[in-house]
Amino acid sequence: MEDLQIYIYTYLAALVGVIPPGLVNMSVAKTCLEKGRRNGVLMAFGASLVVFFQALLAVLISKYIFSNPYVKSMFLKTGIAILILMFIYFLLSANRKKTQQNIKKRTGTKSFFKGILVSGLNIFPIPYFVLIGTLLTNNFKITFTIYDDLIFALSAALGTFTTLYFYIIFIMKIDGKTELFKRYSNYFMAALMLVLIIITIARLSNM
Repeated sequence: MEDLQIYIYTYLAALVGVIPPGLVNMSVAKTCLEKGRRNGVLMAFGASLVVFFQALLAVLISKYIFSNPYVKSMFLKTGIAILILMFIYFLLSANRKKTQQNIKKRTGTKSFFKGILVSGLNIFPIPYFVLIGTLLTNNFKITFTIYDDLIFALSAALGTFTTLYFYIIFIMKIDGKTELFKRYSNYFMAALMLVLIIITIARLSNM
């Protein structure tokens, strides 16, 4: 029964947590538009694999992070630095002239590893799952064993993949009506990074 609770709560938390537009889901949507559905799925799978390890790390260090303000502060500062680099990258990509009008849709492992890279740069799932793990421990009196840790991480990965797959289905259904998004997707991603930078700085100043 405890294992089922961990699975349900973590799966739903991961599923809901990826719904708002963010670095990973918008990158998956962008890949679908540029390279097709299969590449989008491969990228989503790679991103979800990283979430598995992020959630596993989060549940292992939840008590330590919340009891050590210095670690939490350094964690957020690292996140700000990564977001600034991503902001610059997308801004430069948006201003770069495309040498090819038609982008060839290729399948392969490149999108899978791109998903791993993008998800690895996105550190926000770690504090999010730290919070979920802490709530499960405190509110539901769940004692995490190594087996429970793995269930927690697997549920987080599956919940993330589910939402990303819904994004893929939605993007493919409206394909042909997304020229504006295709044209300005890098600007959108840069703006998103800027918003996340501001939010992270605000969280850091309120610590």
